[in-house]
Amino acid sequence: MNLKLNKILGAACGALLSAGVASASAQEVLNFAHVYEVGTPYHEAALRAAKALEERTDGRYEIKVFPASSLGKEVAINEGLSLGTVDIIYTGVGFASRNYGPIAISDFPFTLRGYKHWEAYRNSDLFAELSEGYKNASGNEIVALTYYGARQVTSNKPILKPEDMKGLKIRVPNAPAYVLFPKETGANPTPLAFSEVYLALQQGVVDAQENPLPTIKFKKFYEVQSHINLTAHLVNSLVTVASGSRLDAMSEEDRAALKEVLQESAEWASAEIVHAENTLVEWFREQGVTVNEVDRQPFMDAVQPALLSSDMPWEPDVYKRMQAIPDAD
Repeated sequence: MNLKLNKILGAACGALLSAGVASASAQEVLNFAHVYEVGTPYHEAALRAAKALEERTDGRYEIKVFPASSLGKEVAINEGLSLGTVDIIYTGVGFASRNYGPIAISDFPFTLRGYKHWEAYRNSDLFAELSEGYKNASGNEIVALTYYGARQVTSNKPILKPEDMKGLKIRVPNAPAYVLFPKETGANPTPLAFSEVYLALQQGVVDAQENPLPTIKFKKFYEVQSHINLTAHLVNSLVTVASGSRLDAMSEEDRAALKEVLQESAEWASAEIVHAENTLVEWFREQGVTVNEVDRQPFMDAVQPALLSSDMPWEPDVYKRMQAIPDAD
């Protein structure tokens, strides 16, 4: 009797163990790679998305987040989407434009008027069309847009009008979108590695640099520059891109859940950046830095002809449609 009972219990335990293994193996893992540090809102947003997806799919999906270039820098993780080594990434709009040029428009100077215009663009038919163009070209899908911040010029003198830019040696990233603003205002764009900027400013190798306010604080550029000039000449975005093949393999329900949590986390990160920008002006002033309000219109007028030229990776009509989008309420 005991032998028979032991066999029954053993079979039951075996069945439960097998069911547990099957359940564990049924969970799909999505790899989310990005280049940002763990202390940034972008990483926190990715973790929030991971937690939300696991809850909304009843554990069918797990997102593993790999921050700080741990799966490669931007070029590598973009390639990883097609190679199947990553499933989701953050990437700059400029990197996405390597697959589809027109998507870069939001990363060029003065194509966006500010956060409210950015917000309206995110929800616009134009952005949906450009995202579809990217999908057709790359096979992967832009599922969310995150606000990265407005780039401001730091310097050791006031920059209040385009003429103040003339001859200024200003460090910019080595990409057309970033070089255009100083070029069209008579400055001397000077590409340098990001890690070298602080020392270059300190030693006078360059006169100025430009970055969003949170970056200016994080990298302590205000220690070696006396002025922050609120040019907001460029409004940067990150796109969240998901592997097309991975999305195709998901059920309609789970695919919708993934897109939903990524969009919600992008909105959260965007709000965090806006809050930081709104509080940092006063913080910089408290540190003794001169923060200059700037009439942006003369700068816009100086750059606009280039944005309508045949040198841009979009048709002039795309730029005109973007300008016609009213700011969000």
